[in-house]
Order: sequence, then structure tokens, then C-alpha cells
Amino acid sequence: MDNELFENTPVHKAYIRLALPLVFSMIVTMIYNLADTYFIAATGNTSLVAGVSLCAPVFTLLMAFGNIFGQGGTSLISRMLGQKDAAGVRRVSAFCFYGALLCGAVVGGIMLIFSGPLLRVLGADDQTLGHAMPYYTVLAIGAPFTVASFIPSNLLRAEGMSRESMIGSVSGAVLNIILDPILISVCGMGAMGAAVATVAGYLLSDFYFCMVILKKSRHLSLSPAEIKISGDQAAQIFGIGIPAAITNICSSVCMVLTNQLLLPYGNDKIAAMGIVLKVTLVAQLIMTGLAFGGQPLIGYFYGAKNHEKMRRLIRFSFSFISITALVLTVIIFAGAPLILRGFIDTEEIISIGTVMLRWQVSSSLMAALVQLFTIYFQSTGRMVGSFLLSISRQGVVFILVLVILAKVAGLNGIIAAQFAADLISAVFAALLFYKQLYRELLTEK
Repeated sequence: MDNELFENTPVHKAYIRLALPLVFSMIVTMIYNLADTYFIAATGNTSLVAGVSLCAPVFTLLMAFGNIFGQGGTSLISRMLGQKDAAGVRRVSAFCFYGALLCGAVVGGIMLIFSGPLLRVLGADDQTLGHAMPYYTVLAIGAPFTVASFIPSNLLRAEGMSRESMIGSVSGAVLNIILDPILISVCGMGAMGAAVATVAGYLLSDFYFCMVILKKSRHLSLSPAEIKISGDQAAQIFGIGIPAAITNICSSVCMVLTNQLLLPYGNDKIAAMGIVLKVTLVAQLIMTGLAFGGQPLIGYFYGAKNHEKMRRLIRFSFSFISITALVLTVIIFAGAPLILRGFIDTEEIISIGTVMLRWQVSSSLMAALVQLFTIYFQSTGRMVGSFLLSISRQGVVFILVLVILAKVAGLNGIIAAQFAADLISAVFAALLFYKQLYRELLTEK
């Protein structure tokens, strides 16, 4: 582990060194998501765009299972590194990797067995089912590799190897971008081609990550002989990882519910929302990179009981992320019609999509703060706080707000629901953070 980075580098410099590679990998991931949407939308087939958009919750679900072991393991490993427990780190890392592979295989199998009913739940109808099915099937087959990719990418950052984590993620995304136009258009595979490109990208990332751990890592392990961990360690992994996963699962449920509520208004509304959600990744993934980039520092400082550095880290991280979120909001809000026109030339979709995009991006600051509060709870092992925030913004709060506004204001209410949910969640998160964590750091040396 790079002890110089964690122990002697100024907090703001260490944060940036860890966060920027992750932000860069998130940007490349964003580009591949946008490229995926671009090549599918270029077909001009609204049903195809809607069919693929309906499968977006599948990615979120797979990410959720990856985060159980990725974020849960990273939180524990960061604290264990601060406590100098090298043997424990090896056992936890091996457990997380093989646990994720097994979990992905089980989830993929269930997805294949119940493909028809699940696609109907996702909002597929007779027009979109034929496009959604091949895309969904390939994602289900590749589920173990997709879920597993979230483990080493997170754990390498906990050891200070943020650059290697970035290279692995970027290499997979670049392969995806290269394969997309070839498989979708040249080979005429359509939605299936997009899914094959995605799974191939994850396979490449997995291979690279495994090579790095085997050849360069000083603490992480892929040895099946070291997967045995204590009950307390398992409780900490799942106690933090499951709330992190709940965030993604809730996000999937919310997307499904949104699509179901949009269905009566036409597939063009679902297509518009699918494109809008891809575009908002510009802000969301950058904010995610900045928030998660500081996770190794948070866990390390907290595990080492260095509360002075924790206080400095809190001040810097919240200021830096807030300024970045505001800048991105202004850019996307102002350029909404132009951005959407880059993906599709259907004026009806551009018109409603502009309204959707502006509402979605207007709450970027609030969403970023909620995410950062959540990362602090996860990294310090605060299971209750992590759980409460995990079920709020993209969970209980959003669902309640969405259902109420849909009944009161119809389509406009559905569009404005995320903004209202983010506002409520940000206020709740700030109060919870101050009560459960910040007061402790203020009083302890």
C-alpha cells in the first residue's frame, strides 16, 4: 500500500490523486453509455430505443449485487489497512471476489428462467419485447462477469492503486465503444450486439484486474484458500454492502415504476426518459467518482483514529463536490435541447426530453451531497446511517413522491418527482450526518 499517500500527503492532494483516476474512468464509462445510446438511437426505431431503455434497471441490479461485496469489502479493507491488519485484508478480498462471482451466476440464472415475466414487469409491451429480449438475455448470461468486475475495481483503490483501477475500467469501456457500431450496425445484430459489446468489455476489465492483483498487489488476494472470514467481518461486509446494494436495487425499482407510469403516455415518453437518464450520467458519474474517490482516505483515517485529518477531509470534499455539481448543472441545463438533438432527431422526443432533462439535472447538487453523506457512513462502518440513506433518495422518498405527484400532476408530476425527492433526502441526510458522525469528530482529537 502507498503509505506515503495515506499518511504524509496533504489531505486535498491525496483526495485528488485518488479521485481523479476514478472520475476519468467514470467519464469513459459515461461516454460508452452515451455511445451505446447513440448507435441504438441512430436506427431511428423508437421501439428499439425504448426496448433497450427498459433494460437499464438490469444494469443497476447487477451493480447492486457487485456493490454488496465491492463497497462492503472496500469499507472494511480501508479500515483494516489503517489498523495494519494485512492478513485480514487478504481473506476479505478473496471472500468478496468469489462471493461476487457466485452471486452473479445465481442472479443470471434466475433472470434467464423468468425472462418473460421479468421483462413485462420492466415495462415491455408487444412492440418493445422483441428488442428487449435479446439484449436482456445476453446481459443475464454475462451477469457473473459484470458483478465480479465491481470487486477488484473497488478494492484496488482501497490499497491506493486508483490508477490501475482506472485502467481496468477504461479498457473495458473502450472495447465496448469499439464493438458497438460494429455489432449493432455493421453486423446487423441490433440490441443483441449492444449487449454483447457490453459483456465483452466487462470480461476484458476482469482479466486486467486479476492480472494486477496477482502481479502488483501487496495485500489483496484471489486465492480460494483464503476466503474464510470471521462472522464479525462478514457482518461488516454485508452490513455496509447490503445498504449500498439497496441504493441500486431501489434505483431499479424506481426506474421500473417510472416506466410503468410513463407507459400510458406512450413509448416516446419512455424513449425520451431513457435518453435523459443516460445524459444525466454526465453529472452523476462525475459526482460518483469524486465521492467514491475519497472512500479509501475516509476508511483509512477513521481506522487509524486520525480525526483531525477526517475533519479536513470533510471540509474539502464537500466544498469541492458542491462547486463541481453546480458547474455541471448550469452546463447541462443550458445545453439540454442541443444535447438531446445529438442523439435523436424526433422533435416530439426532443421537446419532452428537454423538460425531463432540466428537471433531472436541477437536483444534481442535492443528489451529490446525499451520495457523499452516504459514502462517509459506509466508509466509517455506520450501518444504520448507511441503511437509512440507502432507502431514502432512490427508495422510499422517491416512490412516495413519484406516486403522489403522478396522481396530482400527471406527466408533469412524474417528471418533477426526482427533484422533489432529492430535496427532501438532502435535508434528511445532512441532519443524520451531523447527529451520527460529525459531532463525534468535532469532540474527539
